[in-house]
Amino acid sequence: MKEQTAQGRWERRTQRPLLALAVLFAFAYAVPIVEPSASRAVTHACVVTEWVVWGAFALDYAVRLALSRERWAFVRRHWLDLLAVVLPLIQPLRLLRVVSTLLLVGQRARLASQIRLTTYVAGAVVGLLMFGSLAVLSVERDAPGGNIRTLGDAVWWSFTTMTTVGYGDHAPTTGPGRVLAVGLMLSGIALLGVVTANIAAWFIARFEMDDEEERRQTEAIALLTEEVRALRAEVAALSSARVPSPSEEPGAY
Repeated sequence: MKEQTAQGRWERRTQRPLLALAVLFAFAYAVPIVEPSASRAVTHACVVTEWVVWGAFALDYAVRLALSRERWAFVRRHWLDLLAVVLPLIQPLRLLRVVSTLLLVGQRARLASQIRLTTYVAGAVVGLLMFGSLAVLSVERDAPGGNIRTLGDAVWWSFTTMTTVGYGDHAPTTGPGRVLAVGLMLSGIALLGVVTANIAAWFIARFEMDDEEERRQTEAIALLTEEVRALRAEVAALSSARVPSPSEEPGAY
């Protein structure tokens, strides 16, 4: 129990700092893409920042694992965290670091009970649109025959891909770009399903509340009816058992 309590304290204390590091990662990832003419020193600093953020998340996972009482159960429950930590080590591509950071931020955000589903979905949509646009621009801008050359093109492509509209005016031509397209399409479908399920659950809950209120009112009316009947029966019994007064007795004048 003490280890679980220590783990919970660690997660509460590190949640905001890790979210701040995720914002820093987004800034460091975006600068070299939005400003391709940036100096070598700026680009190197951004790359170092990305790896530092990844290292912070990796350290966070290691500490949470060490504080957990059942470590194998922790690994099974948080396999996405482990995958996000290991991915950049398999192949140090910037795209993998983007996916890893999004996974880790999403996992830590779900630990906060005050973050509601709607806020989480909205944050996921914004994050996927932003990182998807930057990632596809970085791999498609200099591709031969590519038609995603500017940030505006990339943002428009991300919108049409996530909503599965697919106008076809902009499309990736490289392998990594197509992998990004598949990921955005699947993410858009999943988020749409989450939103739809959330709305349906809200309506069902409202209907259940209305049914429960109607059931309580019906029960109250039935109880009141029974009480009125009992009172009527008691009044009738009292009337029939009433003793006649002397003026009502036979032969009385």
